[in-house]
Amino acid sequence: NMSTSMNMGRIVFYEDRNFQGRSYECSSDCADMSSYLSRCHSCRVQSGCFMVYDRNNYMGNQYFMRRGEYSDFQSMMGMTDIRSCRMIPMHRGSYRMRIYERDNFGGQMHEMMDDCDSIMDRYHMSDCQSCNVMDGHWLMYEQPHFRGRMMYMRPGEYRNFRDMGMSGMRFMSMRRITDMC
Repeated sequence: NMSTSMNMGRIVFYEDRNFQGRSYECSSDCADMSSYLSRCHSCRVQSGCFMVYDRNNYMGNQYFMRRGEYSDFQSMMGMTDIRSCRMIPMHRGSYRMRIYERDNFGGQMHEMMDDCDSIMDRYHMSDCQSCNVMDGHWLMYEQPHFRGRMMYMRPGEYRNFRDMGMSGMRFMSMRRITDMC
């Protein structure tokens, strides 16, 4: 199947910094890496884009990775360990997401089709607690101008960000994941 082979990403995780120690190669989602590696402190993204998480089951702090070498998670991202990862499929086509001020799609709603570096500036929204991603894959950031902690959103309904291990986080900017991988 051509379309799946086009979508393949490849990432190699290493137990120690600077690509040392045992390694584990991955080209799909992995909810728990502890059966392959006791810890994970560096990686190489050979192709595609991935999200990595410091807890199992795609929870906790997450970080977006494109092709390249990441020799030390601690110093580069402040992450002490990687426990799960998701491959981000390539998306060709339009992007569409509705963001809501409150959970369960309450409060103000705005539909977005492109990057937004500040929901406060653009929509006078001080908070975003739920969203519906209709098309494309997105990154949401804690601070304006795509800074701070981030969260990866694939198509679907997200009724309450707090339920996703994101308590206390508010999202102030959003960016499309284009095929920049």
